[in-house]
Amino acid sequence: MDMSVTVSAAEGEPQREKAEAKTIARGANASDLDAWLEKVEALGELKRITAEVDPDLEAATITYLVGGQKSPALLFENIKGHPGHRALYNMIGCNLSRFCLMIGEQPVDHPLKAVQILQNKLGRKMPPKEISADQAICNQNIVEGDDIDIRIFPAQRMWPLDGGMYLGTGDAVITKDPETGRINVGTYRMMIKGPREVGVYTSPGKDATIDREKWWKMGKPMPIAAAYGIDPLLFLVAATSLPKTECEYDYYSGINGAPIEVFTSDLTGLPLPARAEIVLEGFLYPDETFAEGPFGEFTGYYGRPSGATPFMRVERVRYRDNPTLTCALMADTAANEAGLFWAALRSAGVWADLQKLGVPGIKGVWSIPEAAGWGITVVSIKQMYAGHAPQVMALAAQCTAGAYFGKYVIVVDDDVDPTNVNQVLWAMATRSRPAQSIDILRETWSTYLDPSLNPPEIRPWGSKCLINACMDYRFIKTFSKRTKLSKDAYENVVARWQELGLSGTPPVISVFEDEKSSEGVS
Repeated sequence: MDMSVTVSAAEGEPQREKAEAKTIARGANASDLDAWLEKVEALGELKRITAEVDPDLEAATITYLVGGQKSPALLFENIKGHPGHRALYNMIGCNLSRFCLMIGEQPVDHPLKAVQILQNKLGRKMPPKEISADQAICNQNIVEGDDIDIRIFPAQRMWPLDGGMYLGTGDAVITKDPETGRINVGTYRMMIKGPREVGVYTSPGKDATIDREKWWKMGKPMPIAAAYGIDPLLFLVAATSLPKTECEYDYYSGINGAPIEVFTSDLTGLPLPARAEIVLEGFLYPDETFAEGPFGEFTGYYGRPSGATPFMRVERVRYRDNPTLTCALMADTAANEAGLFWAALRSAGVWADLQKLGVPGIKGVWSIPEAAGWGITVVSIKQMYAGHAPQVMALAAQCTAGAYFGKYVIVVDDDVDPTNVNQVLWAMATRSRPAQSIDILRETWSTYLDPSLNPPEIRPWGSKCLINACMDYRFIKTFSKRTKLSKDAYENVVARWQELGLSGTPPVISVFEDEKSSEGVS
């Protein structure tokens, strides 16, 4: 990702006189994002920021400073240079309650409960519902041809060394396989090149890259659309790795419990999300590239400049009145906007894949959000036979849901909560044997965005470390007994928690001592 383009004040100032749009027949004046924000506000987890905020670094800095811990969604309602526009950051952050709202559920008290709900919902796909274009909220305003200036929208620069202003972070990009007709919905970074040009960076092996190569091999430009101001659930399915032969709209509809409404564009032929607030449409032409990036990525490092990134020639812009741009800050640790929902999706996917493969004894799967969402996956199992733990390690590392990028797979016994990093580290320290318990997989599927792979030319080939942090199965019956609480004593303390003057709520414990004390203890 090779880029050093800077946007001067004059060059970056939107040409608003060009953006006067024709208004067409309107549907109901509410988007899916509006409906979700109402639920978040009712939960007390929406912060409306009415003070003026600059989209150049300031909004992202605010988000980073509050996003490292449980924090509200941030709706910036007064964006410098963009009257009438809003920007939404920290949609989910590290808040399990908002993740539950994202998948249409009431908040739960443990991450694995949310993972199991999502796992079940991933299995009930349904196709989208086609509606007429005049019912789509994004068609309130339509701008075409030379009247287009995408800089009317409050594109963001999030990190000081970002190569330009990014319109696409919390987006849903729609492409089509010209051979099979399969529609793909993905999330890709999109840096503004000019009034009618926006970059589309897609990693090797990603669906949009494969679609693009097929179109170009046919000697044709690839039709493409990008939606913003979207339902966070659409962002969730777009931003994860789902089977390449299937459409993310189907997964959205299944999780949502009702089909997503789409209409077919007469320009690109693509099905567009009718309740999105902003949609750009155009084409990617062979050999038309520009120097894009760098961009602060989900790893917490800058993705290297791309050198030659295709860009969309925007032919049509659709947007609702006073639209909201959905933004996703990519950052280190818990401030990574995608960390929690990537973790939940990978966990649900790996758990489902292991079940499909017939592996018994799986008690929980968790991909640690703070580890770039995908970097470390922990699987808890009830050991049932020799080689059980190594089998789970290998399959979890290379199944469809777990293959991309993840570097570490850790398998623990069923008395360890995989979502509790303290317990996982304890199991690694007391049950693994470095000389016997660690395996390495080489030449696995990684990403150009992994800063540890150097020189960059070796990317996207990576490796995976598999760590068996289970008790040695050969000696499991005689393995040293761990200390466990008495269930009676625990329940007594929980009942007296407030009486004892202790703050907060007591930790949830599910593993207790089931043997009687030795003789002579009174």
